[in-house]
Amino acid sequence: MENQRMLSTQEAVVGGTEGGPGPTGVPPTTAAAAGAGGSGSRAGSANGQERPDPAVPEKPVRRRFNAEYKARILQEADRLAQLGQLGALLRREGLYSSHLFVWRKQRDEAALAGLVPKRLGRKPDPNAPLIAENQRLVRENAKLMKKLRRTEAILDVQKNSPRSWGSNCRPTTM
Repeated sequence: MENQRMLSTQEAVVGGTEGGPGPTGVPPTTAAAAGAGGSGSRAGSANGQERPDPAVPEKPVRRRFNAEYKARILQEADRLAQLGQLGALLRREGLYSSHLFVWRKQRDEAALAGLVPKRLGRKPDPNAPLIAENQRLVRENAKLMKKLRRTEAILDVQKNSPRSWGSNCRPTTM
């Protein structure tokens, strides 16, 4: 009888501990060990629901909120009047007060932007005034350079012409 009891105990503890993984991380293979707390029953599940997996994912997933959800939460938060209700709302939804701040700001900017008429066509180039002024200065510079060359040519002709010397001596005729 004692041999039989030892045999059943050894079968139950094949992997090292009852119901847990073995030293190599491999779950026990016997039916007795699997029934003691393996995959068939979850330890700690009080009402028959399975507990969430406690393992942390490798990369966290950023939550995204659509416009309807934001509007609904803002309306609900604006209706709350008693002390502590807003905190309860934020805890229930898993939000921070900074979410409400940013969403209110977005709502106000969108409301103001909706009142301004949209301009059609291409957006104006922010450097357009600089480009226009640069082109005007290039044209003015070309005009002044042309005038300078003309003036220099006139001065060269006057330097070489005896009439323009302005002397009082007249050529003598004999």
